Amino acid sequence: MSVFTEKLAQRYTTIAPDLRGYGQSRTNQPFVMQDHLADLMSLLDRLKIEHCLVLGWSLGGILAMELAVQQPQRVTGLILLATAARPRGSHPPITWQDHALTAIASLINKAVPGWQWNIETFGRRSLYRYLIQQHTPQAYQRLANEAFPAFLKTSRPAQQALNQALRAGYNRLPDVTQIAVPTLVLCGDCDRHITAAASQETAQNLPRNTLKTYPQTAHLFPWEIPDQVLADIDQWLQTHG
Repeated sequence: MSVFTEKLAQRYTTIAPDLRGYGQSRTNQPFVMQDHLADLMSLLDRLKIEHCLVLGWSLGGILAMELAVQQPQRVTGLILLATAARPRGSHPPITWQDHALTAIASLINKAVPGWQWNIETFGRRSLYRYLIQQHTPQAYQRLANEAFPAFLKTSRPAQQALNQALRAGYNRLPDVTQIAVPTLVLCGDCDRHITAAASQETAQNLPRNTLKTYPQTAHLFPWEIPDQVLADIDQWLQTHG
């Protein structure tokens, strides 16, 4: 989340917790998606935060909407990126070659972040091609310094909880119509993990939404075009923050 907090922390108090089973929030015990929400509510209680604006990316956006539905008195606004109340993907089947090329690209990129030769030789042929569309050195530096370590620290219980929720057909579209606070919805038009159509559908069900779709970007678009994304967030905050 540093792509956001590096800028927003200059004007706001920012809190970017690791969800249960991710990053430094280690656990080996099984849990369900609802536990993430309980953890966030407990954190806000412990920090004595009565009102907050919530920014959520991917799974974080789903939890942001859940928080706004369940504790509307607490959430003053939402910024939702690459997420949906009824998430749908269009990811093609993954082959062993995909895994092999991704492993090679990731290891080289970790050693030499943003190396153009690696981007052209392995990166564009790896699974990164579904996560980003603009294969810039800056995006690959984020992949090396943030995505790769995060992937390694993602626990099995966290993966199981997410997969269980997706298999159950998670759908909160009828409920997000209750969210009365202003909401900014941003998505990449080439997103395979949560499609732009799913994000747009969510925006249409949010009563006070501002929607923007970025061309030629995918699920990690904040790392592809950070300046544009941050500028759009800043402009929205000037009115709604």
